[in-house]
Amino acid sequence: MEMLTAAASVHTPAPSGDELLAEARAGSDNAFAALVREHQAMVFGLAYHFLQSRAQAEELAQDVFLALHQNLARVESARHLVFWLRRVTSNRCIDSVRSVQRRRELPIDELHEPAVPARVSDPLLGELLRTLVAELTPDARMVVTLRFQEDLDLSEIAAITDMPVNTVKSHLRRSMDALRRKLADRGHVYES
Repeated sequence: MEMLTAAASVHTPAPSGDELLAEARAGSDNAFAALVREHQAMVFGLAYHFLQSRAQAEELAQDVFLALHQNLARVESARHLVFWLRRVTSNRCIDSVRSVQRRRELPIDELHEPAVPARVSDPLLGELLRTLVAELTPDARMVVTLRFQEDLDLSEIAAITDMPVNTVKSHLRRSMDALRRKLADRGHVYES
C-alpha cells in the first residue's frame, strides 16, 4: 500500500490555471512564474506582431506581466486572465505607437508594424502587406492583428479593445477594403 501512495504522489497532475491563479494571488512566486511561462508566448507574440520589434515586444511583455502582478486580485479566473492579458497587451501596444507618433513624425515606411499573414509564399507580397498594414490607424492595426494573428472572433476583439462589435466590423471591413485596393493598385489581385 505504501508503494501505491508513493507512486501516486509522483504523478500528481499540474495545477489548473485557476489553481495557479489562486496560488499566485496567495503570494506564491512559483505559481506566478508558472502563469508567466504559460502565457508569455501569447503576450509576446501579440506585441511582436503589432510592434515588429523584438526589443519593444520584450519590454512591453515585461510591463504587462508587472501590471498583472500588481493587479492579480482583480483577475477572477484563468479565462479572465487570458482576456485581461490580451486587453492590456493590446492597449499598451496602441499606446506605444501613439506615444511614438506624438514624439516625432516618421515616414510611414519607417514604422515597424504587423502584417496580415500572407497566405502565399511570395516574400515580396509579405513585405508589401507589412508596409500597407503599417499605414492603418493604430486601432485598425490592432483589430487586424487580433483577427489575423491571434485568430480571434469579432466579439473577442470587441471585448479586448473595448469597442462595439459593429466598430470592430467597420475597422476590419475598411482595413481589408483599403488593403485590397492598394494591392490592386500595385498589380496584385485578391480573390476571396
